[in-house]
Amino acid sequence: MNVAVLFLLGLGLLEAECRCFFNRTQDHCVCYNLSQESVNSIIQCLPASVVEFRGGDLERYVAFPISDPDPNTIESLGSLGFRKIIFGDLLVPEILLAQVLRLFSYTHVQELVFDSCVFEGRGNWDRMAGQDLPILSLHFHNVSSAALTGREQDFSSLSSFLGALQELSVTTSHLTSLPCAIGRLFTALRSLDMAQNSLGDESLTPAFCSGAFPQLRVLSLQRNNLTSYHSVCEGVQLLRELQHLSLSQNKLRADPSSSCQWPLSLRSFNLSDTGLEEVLTPLPPSLEVLDMSCNHLHTVDVSLGSLKKLFLSQNMLEAAPSIRNYPLLDTLHLDNNSITELPWDEMKNLQDVAAADNPYMCSCSEAGGLQALAAVGQLGQGWPQHYMCHAPPHYRGRLVEDVPISVLQCNSAAVVVPICIVLVLIAVAGAVSLVRSRPGLVRSCPRM
Repeated sequence: MNVAVLFLLGLGLLEAECRCFFNRTQDHCVCYNLSQESVNSIIQCLPASVVEFRGGDLERYVAFPISDPDPNTIESLGSLGFRKIIFGDLLVPEILLAQVLRLFSYTHVQELVFDSCVFEGRGNWDRMAGQDLPILSLHFHNVSSAALTGREQDFSSLSSFLGALQELSVTTSHLTSLPCAIGRLFTALRSLDMAQNSLGDESLTPAFCSGAFPQLRVLSLQRNNLTSYHSVCEGVQLLRELQHLSLSQNKLRADPSSSCQWPLSLRSFNLSDTGLEEVLTPLPPSLEVLDMSCNHLHTVDVSLGSLKKLFLSQNMLEAAPSIRNYPLLDTLHLDNNSITELPWDEMKNLQDVAAADNPYMCSCSEAGGLQALAAVGQLGQGWPQHYMCHAPPHYRGRLVEDVPISVLQCNSAAVVVPICIVLVLIAVAGAVSLVRSRPGLVRSCPRM
């Protein structure tokens, strides 16, 4: 047990009075300002699978000797049940991190998170060469460190560790570039999140060079400094396994002409909130999910034979796109547009339709179509509160749900005509009956 506590202290925080809180329901323990005098508080974290350390400065431990553990220490480290460790609000000397990281090879920790940390100095990573770690997910959020350029040799010593990672995120960390040689070390990475950084168009081609991230499936470049649709396409076209790409919250422009071909493997494309006034082309040919919500689109006139889900909420559409352009479509979201009527007859085969907060013309056919979709559960959330009539004037402000759609009110001709026919038939029958009851009324024509 003492060895386990020393491990926590070696990873932990300093100064002030330590406070640890263990939530047994969530199996999550949080410690604030860990110190060597607070062993009793730390012990309560030992049963947790998620341990979080927040607050402190590790500089005073830079000279702390960390030697290779003996067999008893290795056994004690292996007995810890930690699966995820989070470090937050810390000043981390890189030279200390380089020594401590080796201890993780004797644990079962699979996920490591650094949140709001500052990495100081430059460590010696030579002893990590060939070292395998159980960590599969590595996350950095709001961190700062020395630039990655020129540090390819440091990272090469971590090749065994980085080559086994499956998930990596570096978010809100002012990242401007990622050297090609570093990208080539992530041979098994499946998911890469670099959202909310400072990556520009020119940084993508070097980052995703030939041989970099060969197994990458999911890539998020949300909220960076990307502007050229063509440059982004060229930057990622070597990612042959890429299936999901998010460019959300970049301000993309349409290039005069683009012959770039997106990876054929791409299935999901997020272009939401990118300032689009028209649909950018070319689109990946095998898309199944396309998100272009929160833009300024007036029309969407593209054909994608494999598309299954289309998200167009919060645009300026005055009409829904033709469902015939998407034969496999099962989901269509059109909330917050300027649509007055929906092709509800085309939509009846969809599984999920969302079209709330549009200025509907509540004709009998339109209101009836929406009510029919709602009756079979296709409209989902938003119905009925966010489906309002904008016209005609006598229905303005009323819920579409409350518009009467009875035959008498919606098609008076369908009622009046049959009544008239019945009346005529009754009159004819009455006349015939009268003639038969009084034969003298019918006189034969005189013969010449």
